[in-house]
Amino acid sequence: MNAKLKKPLALGLAAALVAVAGYFLIKEANAPKLEERYRLQAVDRGGIRQTVSANGTLNPVTLVSVGTQVSGTVRKLYVDFNSKVEKGQVLAELDDALLSAQARQSAANVQAAAASLDLAVANEKRMASLLAPEYVSRQEYDQSLQALRAAQAQLALTRAQADKDRANLAYTVIRSPVSGVIVARSVDVGQTVAASFQTPTLFQIAQDLAKMQIDSSFAEADIGAIRVGQAVRFNVDAFPSKSFQGAVRQLRLNPTTQQNVVTYNVVVSVDNPEQILLPGMTAYVSIGVAERDDVLRVPNAALRFRPGDAVAKAETPADKSAAGAGAGGRNGGEAPTGKRKRDGSSGTVYVIREARLQAVSVALGITDNRFTEVLDGAIAAGDQVVIGDALPAGASGPPKSVGMRMF
Repeated sequence: MNAKLKKPLALGLAAALVAVAGYFLIKEANAPKLEERYRLQAVDRGGIRQTVSANGTLNPVTLVSVGTQVSGTVRKLYVDFNSKVEKGQVLAELDDALLSAQARQSAANVQAAAASLDLAVANEKRMASLLAPEYVSRQEYDQSLQALRAAQAQLALTRAQADKDRANLAYTVIRSPVSGVIVARSVDVGQTVAASFQTPTLFQIAQDLAKMQIDSSFAEADIGAIRVGQAVRFNVDAFPSKSFQGAVRQLRLNPTTQQNVVTYNVVVSVDNPEQILLPGMTAYVSIGVAERDDVLRVPNAALRFRPGDAVAKAETPADKSAAGAGAGGRNGGEAPTGKRKRDGSSGTVYVIREARLQAVSVALGITDNRFTEVLDGAIAAGDQVVIGDALPAGASGPPKSVGMRMF
């Protein structure tokens, strides 16, 4: 009886073992190759241009604000927006009724002071002639001499006041201080301008729109690589498909701090012969700070790629603690899986060698955000590096075909 029971049990176990072995053999046969599981890209040689970028505003090199030194009502306007003007050209006139009357009053005061001076001169001469025979005392002569000097001073005072009033009257005619183009007009006919506390701005004149500049703000982390004379490329929204050229003209030492972010103003000189670039346009500036030709380079996607199982085996406790400290503020202290921070001079890429995935450490140089220069490492041009997964996580074979959907 026992022999009869043992025989079917042994056959059942053998069948189970055969089924399990067959399952694993089939799974192994259907497992995708590494070349099918990952997306690969070849390491090559080529040029790399490292840049730093920022936004800026196009401005004229010289922008002159034209104001008025006297108050009054705008009586005439001779120019408008975009008007071309020459140096000394009349731009506007203010009502000069009050200032003209004051100038005439000052001129009359000059005449009165001159008449007083003539009388003082005659009195002094008369007293001088009477002093020798002692018909007048010395005191009386000194008084006439003092009156003469006071009359001379009064005439000089009234003449200065007259000059001032004539100058103020001339200021009612607003003239252009430079040749250029009117880019802003802030007044209209009939508007009253008051120059009591500060000079009001009536017009803004761009001296030469063929030469412009970009005022851009670069972060302190990038400013150390920028030098005067470096080539600049920039784009504007008005011409999205066109790239413009410029050069760094000045790095201003005065920093700007906003929300604990320190930036520095970098002035870029721009030639605008066609005058298609207009003041106030936003410029997206890119400055080339380093350039290499014919260097070994890898795609940045290869440096970012990390297979989860490889990281779990290669990651050290120090890496885990560093990753946890870097992500603690976002993930509540949990270390992110599948990612490892690399420094600015070294990295790791993955290649398929001997039918398995191998990590290769490389020393890195400059980057253009697409490719990174390889300075040293066990890698050569033509090697295929992994840049990502070709199959979803957990997939055991190529995707199965989907049956036709009947409508």
